[in-house]
Amino acid sequence: MANSTKTIVLTGGGGFLGTAMTKKLTSDGHRVAVVDRDLATATLSANGAYPNGLGRAYSCDVSDRDALVDLKKAVENDFGEVDVLICGAATKSDNFFEPFETFPLEDWDYVMRVNLTGPAMCAQVFGGPMAVRGNGAIVNILSIYGVAAPDQRIYDGALYEGHKINTPAIYSASKAGLWGLTKYLASYWGDQGVRVNAVTPGGIFSGQNDKFVDNYSARTMVGRMGEPHEIADAVAYLASDQSSYVTGQNLIVDGGLTAW
Repeated sequence: MANSTKTIVLTGGGGFLGTAMTKKLTSDGHRVAVVDRDLATATLSANGAYPNGLGRAYSCDVSDRDALVDLKKAVENDFGEVDVLICGAATKSDNFFEPFETFPLEDWDYVMRVNLTGPAMCAQVFGGPMAVRGNGAIVNILSIYGVAAPDQRIYDGALYEGHKINTPAIYSASKAGLWGLTKYLASYWGDQGVRVNAVTPGGIFSGQNDKFVDNYSARTMVGRMGEPHEIADAVAYLASDQSSYVTGQNLIVDGGLTAW
């Protein structure tokens, strides 16, 4: 099946995974609205690193529904109707690595609003019109720790930017909730031509220290951490016409970690 050129909204587009997705999607010929709270990183992803003219940067807070409505108007003015929504935006809070027993409720609410409520509002704003037209695709970016509990042993002695690495409960809970939302929307819009799927990245190398890399790699079947382009390739497949009979699925890209 030939893959048609699409207009794609990518939230979290300024991050290291978002940058890899932008590179892949624009290289495939798609028009990509690269959305991030930080316009500078979105601009670098859209125009600076890959200046092929198919990416355009937008600043938006996905936890603000009014801002999402304004974003939709801006993207449609620049690129036309949105064919694909990729929800990759996620956040940390000031006390993100606080132990579960003392994790502040205000931090919990803030992360949940960005990581789960944000994609829900994005789906309302962008997915609703897709259903009216009878065609579209949504891809939600989950986490390995939304489908499996973290093995706390891999964090022993592991540091990142001087801090002890761990995976807070709020991150797991928000990403598990996003998987539930994915399945719900796939069912809700299935007969209206909107496909809704998820990609779950396993551990992706982003500068972690050798101790963590060794600990994590030993848990995978392939003996290494993933690379950003490997997630981008999976996302591009679910965004494309090649996956026209795929919906309600979670493509887990984890080197076999969850298959033991």
